[in-house]
Amino acid sequence: MKITGLTDAQVEESKAKYGDNRMTEQQGEGFWSKLKDNFGDPMIKILCVALVINVVFAFLGQTEWYESLGIAIAVVLATFVSTYSEYNNENAFQKLQEEASRIYCKVYRNGKITEVSINDLVVGDCVLLQTGDKIPADGVLVDGALKVDQSVLNGESKEASKEVMPGNYKDEDASMDFLNKYKVFRGSVVCSGNAVMKVVTVGDKSVYGQIASELQNEEDRDSPLKVKLGKLADSISKFGYFGGIAIAVAFMFQRVVVHNNFDMSLIAAYCSNWMAVVNDLVEAVMLAVIIIVMAVPEGLPLMIALVSALNMKKMLNDNVLVRKIVGIETAGSLNILFSDKTGTITKGQLEAVTFVDGQVNEYDSREKVTGGLGKFLSLSIFLNTDAVISGEGKDLKAIGGNATERAVLLYGAAVSDCLDATKVSTIQFNSANKYSASTIKGDYNLTLIKGAPEKILDRCTMCYDKDGNRIPFDQKKKLEEKINQLAGRAIRVLAFAVSDQFIEGDQLPEGQWTLVGVIGIRDEVRPESITAIRDVQEAGVQVVMITGDRKDTAVAIAKESGIVKSEEDLILTSDELAKMSDDQVKECLKHIRVVARALPSDKSRLVRLAQELDLVAGMTGDGVNDSPALKKADVGFAMGGGTEVAKEAGDIVILDDNFQSIQKAILYGRTIFNSIRKFIIFQLTINVSAVMISFVCPLLGMENPLSIVQILWVNLVMDTLAALAFGGEPALQRFMKERPKRRDENIISRYMRTSILTGSLWTFALSMVFLMTPLVDSYFRDGENHKYMMTGYFTFYIFIAAFNAFNARTDRLNLFDNIGKNHGFWKVILLIVVVQVIMADFGGDILRCYGLVGKEWVVVVVLAFTIIPVDLIRKAVLKGTGEE
Repeated sequence: MKITGLTDAQVEESKAKYGDNRMTEQQGEGFWSKLKDNFGDPMIKILCVALVINVVFAFLGQTEWYESLGIAIAVVLATFVSTYSEYNNENAFQKLQEEASRIYCKVYRNGKITEVSINDLVVGDCVLLQTGDKIPADGVLVDGALKVDQSVLNGESKEASKEVMPGNYKDEDASMDFLNKYKVFRGSVVCSGNAVMKVVTVGDKSVYGQIASELQNEEDRDSPLKVKLGKLADSISKFGYFGGIAIAVAFMFQRVVVHNNFDMSLIAAYCSNWMAVVNDLVEAVMLAVIIIVMAVPEGLPLMIALVSALNMKKMLNDNVLVRKIVGIETAGSLNILFSDKTGTITKGQLEAVTFVDGQVNEYDSREKVTGGLGKFLSLSIFLNTDAVISGEGKDLKAIGGNATERAVLLYGAAVSDCLDATKVSTIQFNSANKYSASTIKGDYNLTLIKGAPEKILDRCTMCYDKDGNRIPFDQKKKLEEKINQLAGRAIRVLAFAVSDQFIEGDQLPEGQWTLVGVIGIRDEVRPESITAIRDVQEAGVQVVMITGDRKDTAVAIAKESGIVKSEEDLILTSDELAKMSDDQVKECLKHIRVVARALPSDKSRLVRLAQELDLVAGMTGDGVNDSPALKKADVGFAMGGGTEVAKEAGDIVILDDNFQSIQKAILYGRTIFNSIRKFIIFQLTINVSAVMISFVCPLLGMENPLSIVQILWVNLVMDTLAALAFGGEPALQRFMKERPKRRDENIISRYMRTSILTGSLWTFALSMVFLMTPLVDSYFRDGENHKYMMTGYFTFYIFIAAFNAFNARTDRLNLFDNIGKNHGFWKVILLIVVVQVIMADFGGDILRCYGLVGKEWVVVVVLAFTIIPVDLIRKAVLKGTGEE
């Protein structure tokens, strides 16, 4: 059937009348809605209630008005900044995913077949559908036949058969009749077959569009990292609640007992002034709430969102699309990776380079295969394939089918034979059977068969000579030797044969076949894959190549790419693997490097056995049959050139089908994990020191050195701004030298514990020196309630946290190690310093800051800077003991 499709003018006319295939996007939560939700946080509610009480006391003259104003500004600012960061990064994340996940369809336009974005389809378009495609719109078949999976729409897992609508058929059924054998629906998947669909309904009007809101409500699943962070957050929260309550008690003890010099008469007088008591209780509760807010690591979820969004954009530039964030988190912990060969380890640019006939004559180009033999070769190439030719001259390309079929079709395109025959029935290629077939009628009435040589040659008793005459096939042994020679050069072959009998159902013709010959196909190893495989192996990840190729070809590629290196490395075929019990496979799994002639079931089995050994398993795949293994794996890498079904099943899509991109995904996974650990060091150092200071000072008879407004600013620095600073840490190649993290490994390592303990204790000790020693006080001007010294202390506390950020961001003695690759770090630290200087000089009563002069600034900066040499000593000691 000749299909020309729409012209450009008809496309525009249809678009104006019916619209295109875009679907209305679900609106995410808006900024103001998020802000409202954040104000609904229990901690913020408590602060707001306390603020209202504080305002009442301000009107009664018990507190200063500016305290209430300062608290209000700080609460609004902290909530606004965190909401904006969350909203902005969610939007960026979704936009990147939408742009990179766009599907392209094979559409007939202007008499030619071309690839068009799914959004640009219009009513009347003719779309070529092949095995593994996701149907892009509602329509009817005008050519061919399909079996489709409509379970995403109707929940029915049974494959539905679809066929061409007869010309006299009247469609009077509702559009949601999934049993209609002439209709296909957007969202369903082609399981087998080849057909052309005419689009009748697009966009929101399609069945999928009508129920899209239900389909998009996927359940979130927690990743291993989130589980670890959840446990950490729970532990820290308990510490915060305990600390908050203890500090409130200590604060009231200071106000009631210490402030009244332990004099019972003064204490009784104080208690009789109920307004003073209530005011102090409110302040104590507010202080406790602020401490809890600061101690509870609410910045961790924001940190994950920020680091994920920032790294996702970098990853997309490296051809890695993250579909599910759990995938990139888990990729950094991989122990074993089962990888495809074609297009992943090899270039994926398959090229048919030679043809060998049944008499073992080799032809290095299609043009040299002439006469009757050339006719039969053209029939086999053009009429037994799912690929089609698009374009002319330099723009000539093959689209559809799989990579092998496209390579063979381009090989045949060098010669244009006049072929007057039509396909009447087909058997689709199946990775289990390893063959396909088509029955044709016309000038030739034959069945064309192609597939793996071991499936074809044994059935052939005859072959064609150069003139197309049938002669006995008596050179089988020599042909097999030739195939082995080609395999040693990493050239795999595809055999072609014909039969005079026709296909019946899904069964190949009985009787003996006639061999046309074999085509040799080469796919060179990517030079960058060799380096990437070495890096992944050095990272402690075992790489296993799984391929449908014969063993000789697989071994040649595995050796060249560095997967097979020693005699201990095991190379198995699917048959050999099937003969082994699960326990036997587990026992030798660590030595397996190649599985040749693999079946889809082999992939699922290997993933299952690896997981039973408590390994984190990754899997690559591109076909419909790979989907179960991709879903089962801890992280599934779907190939960008593969089927939409495989992409749907995968956690990560490798857009360029390159193993180097998988290596980058592992690297980014480790980078995210390390960035989160750096953030935790920075945050917990402030947490621990702030709680210690706020608890001890009232017990020693001192006012809390940090006011509520100041603590809210510290909290903002600690959470939102620190997340921005550490979220942009670069992906360093040395992370690939680290061993994979165990599933049960605590997120806080020994290195982190020593860093947090050292930093928090040093900050606490210096705080006590700052607040209690006359020497430090002597450097500051005299003022009411030591207001200049207290201004200096607040600035010192922020500065020591800023200096400690340099310690936290690297485990190296060189604090500037790769710091130029994180431009956001410098910007955030500079912002913190500039804002703090402004606050110190112009904060006034609201911020309890009254300005500093030269020598006071020197004391603040010098004391804060000391945390750097202290931590450098810690790092040097750990390095010297080998426990870095």
